[in-house]
Amino acid sequence: MANLPVLTLIMLVPLLGALVILLIPREREDAIKTVAATASFISLLLSLVVFLGYDRQVGGFQFREKTTWIPEFGIGYHVGVDGFSAPQLVLTGIVMFSAVLVSWRSAERPREYFAFLLLLVSGVFGSFMALDIFLLLIFYELVLFPVYVLIAGWGSKRREYAAMKLTIYLFVGSLVAIIGLLVLYFQAGRSFDWFELQAGIRSLPPEQSVQLQRTWFLPVFVGFGVLASLWPLHNWSPDGYAAAPTAVSMLHGGVLKATGAYCGLRIGIQLMPEGAKFWMPVVVFLCMAGLIYAALIAFRQTDLKYIIGFSSVSHLGLVLLGLAALNELGFNGAGLELFAGGVMTGLMFALVGMIYERAHIRDVTQLSGLARTMPLAAVGFVIGSLTLMGMPGLPGFPAELQIFMGLWQASATPSAMFSGATNGWYAVVVVASVIVIVINAAWTLRVAARIYFSEPQHPELQSLPPLDALEKTAIVLMCATLIIVGVLPNTVMSVVSAGVQAIVKGLTAAG
Repeated sequence: MANLPVLTLIMLVPLLGALVILLIPREREDAIKTVAATASFISLLLSLVVFLGYDRQVGGFQFREKTTWIPEFGIGYHVGVDGFSAPQLVLTGIVMFSAVLVSWRSAERPREYFAFLLLLVSGVFGSFMALDIFLLLIFYELVLFPVYVLIAGWGSKRREYAAMKLTIYLFVGSLVAIIGLLVLYFQAGRSFDWFELQAGIRSLPPEQSVQLQRTWFLPVFVGFGVLASLWPLHNWSPDGYAAAPTAVSMLHGGVLKATGAYCGLRIGIQLMPEGAKFWMPVVVFLCMAGLIYAALIAFRQTDLKYIIGFSSVSHLGLVLLGLAALNELGFNGAGLELFAGGVMTGLMFALVGMIYERAHIRDVTQLSGLARTMPLAAVGFVIGSLTLMGMPGLPGFPAELQIFMGLWQASATPSAMFSGATNGWYAVVVVASVIVIVINAAWTLRVAARIYFSEPQHPELQSLPPLDALEKTAIVLMCATLIIVGVLPNTVMSVVSAGVQAIVKGLTAAG
């Protein structure tokens, strides 16, 4: 395996699968779906190879592949993963494979649908492994086109409006980030290689370096933060969730948002640590506002997709808070929460899609007694809900605990923005975050009791088609992942921690 370009294969297999699908005659639907499932499964297996083969003792970036591409502009093909990104490859593989299984019988025009879905996930894989900024931007932008087409072409209510709104928000956010990255490129050595750009920024005269970082950190972080639903730029997200087909909702909530948070860490915090230290009080405030606001809105919704959508916005606020702590505990919690929350969100959107496909209803007030006809879906919803609430024994608990501890530790650190005064008000953020967990518990218990465990009120809901074998496989895969990581959190934490230690060491070396 030492000489196998495994990262390139992880990214290329879905892309090649999409090309093969487009060559298959439209009427051969079973062959199209088989190719999509096979490509997704191969990428999942290869991502597991990377995850299990990552050397926890060494840490840092591994499985690196590098070659010259456009040397005149300092652009190369450079990919690699560290302990923070390796679990995200596995997350993408799990959610994508499950999304294909869930969409097996419901997708209309499957040739185009699965081709765009595989193109989308190829861009996501590439974003998690790119170590050349130009290459990362290509993969990042590659995601936008298939997302728009999939929502506009296969979505439900207000699909064209939601697709255009999503595209405009994400395009403008990425454009702002690109402007900031181009400034870094011209100021720090004219190379897009991540390592060379980082070294170039640090080699500038101290005053110039600090000023450059403080000026451009916020545009870059917020630009990528749009994809992670950073408040108040989150408004596109719930509409996108509600209109998207089930598989896109799963990938959107489970993986795409993780891409935004990951880029905020890799491109924002790691390249510009002085800017991160200066602006983090502002970022913490925005994250806290989004965390509370989205949780309260989720509690008031009756549409299942909007409930899960706003809950996902709140969850990403918690992840960004972990990154904003700028310490090992916060980063560890954010890495585990990205993985666990991605699987949990994918599971919840899959369950909503299964209900809607059969009942054509998403209103909580019109659903009841579904545990009798869809018992496995009820089990999956309970496991997902308990993960969201941070219940011990599931991965949400160790992730959220480390984020809170990281924020508490950060509350004693001096603030560059406030002339050396400590960030003591971070303790208030911890208390607010705990209150949000209570709110999440309230809406999940209310929804579960209403749609699954209440007495049947509509006879037609008791004759819905049962879940098929592929849907059950997807539910079991995601639930088993949550349970295993919850009971044995070190399966993921040992990898995340190895990567985080290198990140913290780098930030410390940067002063």
